[in-house]
Amino acid sequence: MSATPAWPPKSAPRLFVPGPLAEGAHVALDGAQAHYLARVMRVSPGDAVMLCDDDTGEWLARVEQAGKRDVTLAVERRTREREAVPDLWLVPALLKKDRFDMVLEKATELGTSRIVPVVTRRCVADKLNPDRARTIVTEAAEQCARTALPRLADTMKLDAVLKDWPQGRTLFFADEEGGIPAARAFSAHPGPAAILTGPEGGFDDAERAAIRAHPQTVAITLGPRILRGETATIAAVAAWMANCGDWGDT
Repeated sequence: MSATPAWPPKSAPRLFVPGPLAEGAHVALDGAQAHYLARVMRVSPGDAVMLCDDDTGEWLARVEQAGKRDVTLAVERRTREREAVPDLWLVPALLKKDRFDMVLEKATELGTSRIVPVVTRRCVADKLNPDRARTIVTEAAEQCARTALPRLADTMKLDAVLKDWPQGRTLFFADEEGGIPAARAFSAHPGPAAILTGPEGGFDDAERAAIRAHPQTVAITLGPRILRGETATIAAVAAWMANCGDWGDT
């Protein structure tokens, strides 16, 4: 006898939608989301779609109607509560567009709770399209089955970030000129944290001095090699998650 297929199937499409979601609710989609379901995934009435609202968790829904321009879903039941997100902020200096897209995507996949884009003196880019950035973050969360989206802050200048830094949150500064080995520093400073990474050209001397002078800064090193901005970001977040995050909970 063949095994009964798992329901909902792991291949079911996943989407973040406005909430709150609830059992018995009906969700009408149009635009890009409807196009994705109808034209890319080719859903039909009765097919499963997993929905998240960044508030109540993950829900199983079934397609009621799939037209060319709109899709209607019926919410059946909640399958997961909203995840508990590790209290890690990422404060990455802006990079060239494709490289910063990777930062947003991988920071979301790795589980950061908040992303604060920062402008420094050597940044090649000084602006970020917020709508595009939110789309990248949302699609990354859908791809890796997150039930919570990282908060995406407005882009800030470095001096403003340091001036308004919240009490009680350690600022780990990934300094290419050296510091405490990252894993050791993370373990020695548990609790609310953030990681600051630099642009393509690194930080200038005045910026480095201001960052290191901040009372909540802990300068860290990510090893003996000079890493590109996007690589440093991914490496630092992964190291924090392994030492202080939720990687040990699974």
